[in-house]
Amino acid sequence: MIKVAITGNIGSGKSTACQVFETLGIPIFYGDQEAKNLYQDPGVILLVKQAFGEEFFDLKNQLIKSKLASLIFQDSKALQMINEIIHPRLMQRYSSWSGQYAGHSYTLLEAAVIFENGLQGYFDKIINVSAPIELRIKRIMKRDKLSRRQIENRISKQWPDEKKNKLADFIILSDNKRFMIPQVIKIHKTLIQ
Repeated sequence: MIKVAITGNIGSGKSTACQVFETLGIPIFYGDQEAKNLYQDPGVILLVKQAFGEEFFDLKNQLIKSKLASLIFQDSKALQMINEIIHPRLMQRYSSWSGQYAGHSYTLLEAAVIFENGLQGYFDKIINVSAPIELRIKRIMKRDKLSRRQIENRISKQWPDEKKNKLADFIILSDNKRFMIPQVIKIHKTLIQ
């Protein structure tokens, strides 16, 4: 089985590309969602409290996501600390998950920051979903109801598409000019050969 990562910056259209792969019967590990789920894990909660303090959790011991997001998107050291807590556990979950799909020709792990966190070594192939920055900003403003300043701050923490595209094995252009489905099918055919 080929292990493939699908990545792309915030607002790139990565989720849409994953939906197309799913219709083709490809198992997908949604890394970004699984990372969010890890904040329910007692061990992770303890580590986050030790690193950042009790004030990042409400009275029900639930992470105050907006508070943590504000911190990590302003402070690169805090971002690195949270990545060191989350990413090893995420990759353990992925490893367990992928073992269930050994009979498939390939599986996908979806995550926004594969290259930024040095995770590319886990994968045989990497797909980058790329979109123009202004289109991404419009998509995020509509989807997440964030200000342009908040979005630009988050974008600044991710590598530019040009850098990711050079390192990726495949590129899907999500620019509202090219159809995504034929691009996904072409990659799929290559991966199942």
